[in-house]
Parts: sequence; C-alpha cells; structure tokens
Amino acid sequence: MVPSPSSEFDRLKEIMAALRDPDSGCPWDIEQDFASIAPYTIEEAYEVADAIDRGDFSDLRDELGDLLLQVVFHSQMAAEAGLFTVDDVAQAINNKMVRRHPHVFRAPDGRDADGQTEAWEAIKAQERADKAATGQTASALDGVARALPALMRAEKLQKRAARTGFDWKEPKQILDKLAEESDEVAQAIEGGVVAEIEDEIGDLLFVAANLARRFRLDPEIALRKANAKFERRFHAMESLAASRGQAFDSLTPEEQDRLWKAVKAKE
Repeated sequence: MVPSPSSEFDRLKEIMAALRDPDSGCPWDIEQDFASIAPYTIEEAYEVADAIDRGDFSDLRDELGDLLLQVVFHSQMAAEAGLFTVDDVAQAINNKMVRRHPHVFRAPDGRDADGQTEAWEAIKAQERADKAATGQTASALDGVARALPALMRAEKLQKRAARTGFDWKEPKQILDKLAEESDEVAQAIEGGVVAEIEDEIGDLLFVAANLARRFRLDPEIALRKANAKFERRFHAMESLAASRGQAFDSLTPEEQDRLWKAVKAKE
C-alpha cells in the first residue's frame, strides 16, 4: 500500500518514483536520461515565461507545475544513480539564498535593490575565488550556462567582462562598433563565403546585445518584443490584403511594402 504523502510535493516525488520504477513504471519515463530530458526542461521554462508575458496566471500555475516536474524528474534520476536527491537540491538552494542574503538573514543593513545587486555579485565572485582556492579553474565568466539562448548568454558574458573593467566607456563607442560590424557584414556578403558571413553577423548581434546592456535593457526581451511587433504587423497586412480580396503571397514586393507602410502608419 502506498503511504499517504504529507504534502502535494511529497506526492509529486512519489508519483515520479512510481513512473521510474523499473518493474511497474512508465516505459517512456524509464528510458529517459538527463540528456533526453534537458530539452523539455528548457521548453518548460520558456512556457512559464510565455504565460507571464500573456498575463495568464491560470496557465502560469500549470506551467510552473510542469517546470517543477522537470526538477523532480532530474532529481529522481540522480537519486537512482546515487548522486543526490531532490531534498539535496532544496538544501543547496536554501543554503545559497541564505549565504547570498546576509542583509536579510544575518545583519539587516537597509540596502536598496542596487546595493543588493552589487553585494550579490561580490558574494558570487568570492564563491568563484573559493573554487579557485580548491584547485578549480576560476574565471570572471564562470557560471554563464552554455545552454542559454545565444542573445541572453551574450548579455551575461558582457556583464561579467564589464565587472573586470573590460567594457566601452560611452554608448557612442558601441554605436561606432555596430557600424563597423555592419560594414564587415557587407564586405563578407560581397566575398560570398557563407562561413564568413555567419561570423560577421554573429559579431553584429553580439555588439547589438552590448548596446542593449549599456542601457540596462535585456536584449532577449527587446528581440521578443520586436518579434511580437513583426507578427502583429504581418497579420495586419494579411488581413488588409484579404479585405481587398487579395492573397498576400500573390502581391508584388512593392505592393507588400505599401501594405507594410500602411499598417505601420496606423500604429
């Protein structure tokens, strides 16, 4: 008989253990490993962000549940391998939060949000230094996950580098670099070597991310908003063409451009 769990979280742990039971569990769940589940974990995090963006809090509750399941799934696999348990995961984050918030859990000092951000980074830097003292390689860029979306990772790498003093002093310097990279993209296009075009476009995007960071803007959010704006305008163009009895994909580039301008003007 399965004991009654003391909480919904305990129930979730029991459900996950049952799903992974080698004798009576779900065949799909049993055959998964860390690598096969990782893409789902990333996807669920994005679905949480999407629910927040849409302001759908009922959906947010469900998506947070899906994300929590990912944590329990990884932890169950780790427990089976004798690595750690979900309770170890909770203990690790509990300890980290207490350690990184001394102004809350030790000696309140009335610091504001900016002050806490500075202190947070100082504590993280000390943690990296402590790792170095144990023989582990330490770098200002340590801890920036490789699996992050490229634009988000670019911004985080630049932030870390800036803390060492490696940064442009003025926004105009970044704008000048942006123009320089744009010229290099044009030169690469003229050269016709695809690998070089890719390389130069990457440099251009990296500098654009740095410009956003300079104004404390998240380039990932900025691009997400640009995507939404493009999607909204494109749908409006299709609707406008349909109201005129036209199929959008049958229009000439010039006609499509006129529709784009008409839709943009209405905004």
